[in-house]
Amino acid sequence: MRSRPSRASRGIAPRAERLPDPPARLWRSAEPERSYDVVIVGAGGHGLATAYYLAAEHGIRDVAVLERGWLAGGNMARNTTIIRSNYLLDESAALYGHALDLWERWPAELDYDFLLSQRGVLNLVHTEQEVRDARRRAFANGLNGIDAEFVGPDEVAALCPILDVSPDRRYRVLGATWQARAGIAKHDHVAWALATRASELGVDLIERCEVTGFVTDGERVTGVRTSRGDIAAGRVGLAAAGRTSELTDTLGWRIPLQSHPLQALVSELLEPVHPCVVMSNHVHVYCSQAHKGELVLGAGIDSYNGYGQRGSVQVIERQLAAALELFPIFARAHVIRTWAGVVDVTPDASPIIGPTPFEGLYVNCGWGTGGFKATPAAGRVFAHTVATGSPHPLNEPYGWERFRTGALIDEHGAAAVAH
Repeated sequence: MRSRPSRASRGIAPRAERLPDPPARLWRSAEPERSYDVVIVGAGGHGLATAYYLAAEHGIRDVAVLERGWLAGGNMARNTTIIRSNYLLDESAALYGHALDLWERWPAELDYDFLLSQRGVLNLVHTEQEVRDARRRAFANGLNGIDAEFVGPDEVAALCPILDVSPDRRYRVLGATWQARAGIAKHDHVAWALATRASELGVDLIERCEVTGFVTDGERVTGVRTSRGDIAAGRVGLAAAGRTSELTDTLGWRIPLQSHPLQALVSELLEPVHPCVVMSNHVHVYCSQAHKGELVLGAGIDSYNGYGQRGSVQVIERQLAAALELFPIFARAHVIRTWAGVVDVTPDASPIIGPTPFEGLYVNCGWGTGGFKATPAAGRVFAHTVATGSPHPLNEPYGWERFRTGALIDEHGAAAVAH
């Protein structure tokens, strides 16, 4: 099924040729059956991508994706849409590098234009220690086949002319890592593309069906308890982000996960002025310009644990102050909307993807701020894990057991501003 043509393409249609009407619905609205081969909990990007790959690559189509609210109404609609793969460690570079490869293939594979814009990402550095760390990260990226390089202040200015790199600034820009293939994509279009293809392949997408616990037989999970009755399942995959720990707690299993509100905001619509994505851990803000024209700004997480989706005023205040340190040109822009997502964070700022101590139950959680950018790879490797019962080579290092053995994948430095 082809995506709806953009306004631009409609506007240049020759001789006002009538275009076909868009479909009334992109995916089927299903009612829950009493049993499925696989139940996926969470209809965000990862849950939808997992269901798509289960059907497309593993031939498992008796699948239900259960969502407590509406499809893609959680973090999938509450992120800042940034895509990049310039993580430091080998395990992260492999996983996020695979994700970026899939992002580039997805528009054709899913037959949907979700406005992938590979405009590049600059990660700024402001101290000599940050320069050394950034060079190390760029060299590590190069060894792992990631298109990243260290650039100096003059090159930063050429890549982003509106950024103030003058030497008398309070936070002088000493350089940056630059990844040209990175960028942004329209998150809701991504969700619609995945939902459309999964539905066409026979997957049931069931909204307003909250999972409250599990049906068990000894140490085996045999189904889920929901607000619409029990549903039996051969296998259950949790892709519920910050709510994962609430569900695993019902089994008496304390997964090493904390949930925090993470805030972002957008400005009024502006003419195209910001050519890339700019991130600064030191000044503590990241900024890009969305397809429609609004500036999108993000910053750190609220320090308290919780599931609120508004966050704290002081975080917004610090975020705006940080943005003006880098972009004085935005001083008169107006904030029109703020929001928060609920990020699930592990002790090493890397995800947990794999089997659990309970037979038939698998988890995909702990992505922190990396969830959206990892969507294709997360869905693909999690589908492999659920379908085969064993991790894919790319997610084998990401099992929960690493917190018992000490084989951590500590990505606090490269994870993002929020950490």
